This record gives sequence, C-alpha cells and structure tokens, in this order.
Amino acid sequence: MLIQPTRSNRMAVGNPAGTGDNSATGPARNETRREEMRDLGFGTVVSEESRGRLLNRDGSFNVVREGLPFWASLSLYRALLRMSWPRLLALAALAYFAVNVLFAVAFFLCGPGALRAPVPVPVDGAFLQAFFFSVETFATIGYGNIVPIGVVPNLLMTLEAFAGLVGVALATGIIFARFARPSARILFSRRAVVAPYRGITAFEFRIVNQLSSQIVELECKVLLTRVEMSEGRLTRRYYDLPLERQRVSLFPLSWTIVHPIDPASPLHGATLASLAQARAEFLVLLTGFDETFSQTVHTRSSYQADELVWGARFSDVFNRDGSRDVLSIDVGRLHTIEPAPLPAAT
Repeated sequence: MLIQPTRSNRMAVGNPAGTGDNSATGPARNETRREEMRDLGFGTVVSEESRGRLLNRDGSFNVVREGLPFWASLSLYRALLRMSWPRLLALAALAYFAVNVLFAVAFFLCGPGALRAPVPVPVDGAFLQAFFFSVETFATIGYGNIVPIGVVPNLLMTLEAFAGLVGVALATGIIFARFARPSARILFSRRAVVAPYRGITAFEFRIVNQLSSQIVELECKVLLTRVEMSEGRLTRRYYDLPLERQRVSLFPLSWTIVHPIDPASPLHGATLASLAQARAEFLVLLTGFDETFSQTVHTRSSYQADELVWGARFSDVFNRDGSRDVLSIDVGRLHTIEPAPLPAAT
C-alpha cells in the first residue's frame, strides 16, 4: 500500500525530533548542545553572569552553597577525610580532652564518696582524681587504684567504657580510610607559558607526580573559557584545546602538556591583554589509574591570564650526569621558566 507523504510525515522524516525545519534551528541547537557538553556542569547562570574564577588552583570549586539547613549540609565523615593531618590530630586531642572533662565533672558531682582510693584525696584534688579515673576508664587502662562506689558512679563508668570503645573504633576507621583513600597528588607548575613551538607558538604547562606510587594511562583535558559578547550580552564560552598528546601510558617523570596555537586554535590571534580582558581561564582535568590502589584517581586545576607568561619556556628538569645509570629529574625546577622569543609571525 502506498502512503502519501503528509505534513506530519514530512516533519518526522526531515526532523526526527519533531521540531520543525532543521535548516533554521539545527545549527543553533547543535551549537547549544556542544556548549552544554563543554561547560563542565557550571550551567547557564554562570555562563551568563561570568563572575570570576571557576576552579581554584588546588582543584576546589569556587562555589558557595547557601540556604541549606545546617544538619543537611553537615558531613562530618567527609570533613574528617579531607582535613589535613595536623588539624585531624588536634581535633582528636581536643575531643579526647573534652570527653574526659565531661565525665570527670559527672563523677565529681556524684559526691566525695563516689570514687574510692587507697590514699585519701584532698578536697582540691577530688576533680583531678575524677579526671584521671575518667582517662583510665575511657582508654580501658584500669590500674585499679581508684574504684567507683555506688550505682550512679558505676553506671557512669559503664557508659564511659562503652563510649571509649565506640570512640576508638570510629577513630581507627577514620585513620584507615584516610590511608586507604586514593588520591592523585599532581604538582602543577605555578605558571603556564606561551612558548615557541615548531615554527608557531603553544600554550604549555608542566606537571609531576609528587608520590612514589605509579600512575598509568594518565589523560589530560584542557578547556579554555572566556567571556564574549553574544546576542548583546556578555556570555562565558567554552572551547576544547586539542593537545599535542592527550594521554601518556606511563608517568614516571614530568609531563609538559602542549596545545599548539595554530590557525584552528581558539587562542590564535589572542594576546595576554585580550585574554585578561576576556577573563580567560584554562581548566585542566587529569584522570589516571593508580597502580598501588588499583583505582582511578582524578585531579584538576586552572590557570588565569595573570598566571600566564607570554614569550617564555620551561627550563630543563633533567639531571644530566653521565655517571648515573638512572633517569633523574629535579622537581624543584618544575616551576623554573626562561625567556624565549616568539616567532615574528605571531
């Protein structure tokens, strides 16, 4: 049976989405979709308002979330995993002291006969006696030189012993999770450079692994975001920067990441002043596989125009000593740059 092509059929054939004429809206829609894929999830509000830096140098997002209830936004476990070791140890010591003071006050309020010791304790030392008994109970030391007398003191002793067991278990779990948590400690060069590269120029920065663990299949993605005038208003646009090499199978040394600035590059014709005026930011995302933990690790950072040096290149980081049979690099020279005249054509 022959089916006559109706208007609805023509729409379905010409535009599977059923949205009408592709020639009028298709290119715009495709461009919008490409923008959505490149904006990394910051959304249209950030693109339209274009307020400031998106990624901090340490990889954290430059975003503050407000309006959530305190308990809804509180994540003690994540905070304990992310905070530095000195802060964690200081917090643990403070919590340990506070818990023992709390139970010492409770024992002290039970009266002078609540705790019995072989040697009578002066009145001014009763609180210290209660405090050190609390320490012995909480840590399950149990010297036996002080014993609780009465129902209430023994109930407090039982409660504190339980709290001590739970506290040690939680602290052990947090410490184990911190040691077992994989992380990519990649050191980024403090500055990126625009350097001469095979007769043209290139945007470059350098990274090195700070840990002794090996990262394999390391992949890098770099995006340029800058503010442009679009439809009469300032809008943040995103551009993928093709790299000379996007992935390295092995990462034992340093890696200089290079984006050639050819005529097809979004940076072609740009200057340091124009990038600063457009509030340009280079977003860097790294993904690799950590052999020690057998897990994928991620890290990220960014560079702004004021962290970009025009007409420079990175100094050599290799220790060139012919008497050594191993490759050696000086990580301390990772950030060292030197002047490099750019080709006259650029």
